[in-house]
Order: sequence, then C-alpha cells, then structure tokens
Amino acid sequence: MPSRRDAIADDLRNQISTGHFKAGERLPSEAQLATRYTVSTPTLRSALALLQGEGLVEKIHGSGNFVRRPLRRITYLGGVAELATWITFSTPLRVTTRTTNIEAHSHLPTLLNVPPRSSVTEVLYIAHEGKTPHSLARVYVPCDLALADPSAATPSPEQIAARLAGPRPLLTEVQERLSARLPTQEEATTLRISTSLAVLSLTRVATDTSGRVVEAALLVLPGDRADALFTTHLSAEERTSKA
Repeated sequence: MPSRRDAIADDLRNQISTGHFKAGERLPSEAQLATRYTVSTPTLRSALALLQGEGLVEKIHGSGNFVRRPLRRITYLGGVAELATWITFSTPLRVTTRTTNIEAHSHLPTLLNVPPRSSVTEVLYIAHEGKTPHSLARVYVPCDLALADPSAATPSPEQIAARLAGPRPLLTEVQERLSARLPTQEEATTLRISTSLAVLSLTRVATDTSGRVVEAALLVLPGDRADALFTTHLSAEERTSKA
C-alpha cells in the first residue's frame, strides 16, 4: 500500500497530466491541500517535494507552488576549447551576466593555481526560459588576463573574450570534470528547484602551453533538464590503428 505522501503525489500528478491543473497555474495553498487530503503540513510538503524533484512543480518563495511549464532541455557540449564564450554553446536561452572583480578565496587558489587573495574576475551567467531560471555558471579568469590594465574597471564578458583571444600562448589542455550531486541552498534558490533535485555539476579548467590556468568555470545544470555530450573525433591514422 502506498504511503500517504506517495498517494497524494500520485493524485496531484494525475491532475496535472489530465489538465486539471494547467502549466503555469498556482496550486492551492499548502494549508488548503493539507486539509483536503487530511494530512499534516510536513506530509503534504513531502508529497510536493516529490513533484518538485520530478520537475512537475516549482515552489516560488513567497508565492506558492506552481505547475511547471515544459522546459527545453540543455545539452552541454564537452570538448569545446573556446575560452570565455563556451557557455553560449549550452543553450539558446536568454542569458544574463554579472561581472565582478574578487579576491581568490576558498577553492579558487587551487582551481586557478594562483596565490590566495590574488585578484580574479568572476562572470556569473544565469540562463532563463521566460522568467524561469534554467542554469547557472561562474567563470573565473585572473585579472591580469581579463584586461590589459588590471586596475581598470570590471571588464565585460565580451572584453574578456577578446582579451583571451589575443596573442597568447596556445591552450594545451581543457579538463572537464562532471559529477552528480544535490544543489547547495544558494543554487536551489537561484534556480528555483528543490534541494532534493540532483544537479549536474561541471568544473572546467583551461591551461595554456606555459602551464598557466587561464580560465576556470563552474557550471550547474538541474538534472531534470540536462544532458552532457562529449564527442571524440578520431583521425584516419587513429581509426586505422584501432582496426
């Protein structure tokens, strides 16, 4: 026999699939639903968490629970070597950016191979479908690489891309590490997802021929709408040697 939580989730799921609750529509309040199903508020919230984890319902702080509109899937294309503009390959959705100069802290000195508290430029990317956040990424570049004059104003993403595309040592390695995990509270709030919904977390580090890390990026993709695609192109010689 299914638990009350599962039974409630099944009933709400059926009402959503049959159109009783339509995409974008606000569900009755949690108190109303708890009364309707004669359960405690924690049990009701547990049922809603199942639907949030499936991507059927999104909870907007201060507004309530809404039936989520069908979301376009994101495909992250691995193995792309271009710097600073790689995020644009993941989605055609509207992307907002915010650029800030910060001190390297926490994991950044190790990630960028720079001294603690050295100056780095952070670019925060948030992709949206309509008003719904879709994915987020933080890209870090040492300030002396982001602009010719590190004391100048915070550069735009376009300025950073132009700077990195200029005369510089060539890239020798782009390392991408992909893992599945639960989101932090900040990530869940920014993406408006449940803390129980797994995300794809991708860390990307680009190194040039001098051995210097020129860009590090942290990408977070909600697991209910994301795929990662890595394609390896083999030369004719490699195909022959493997035959």
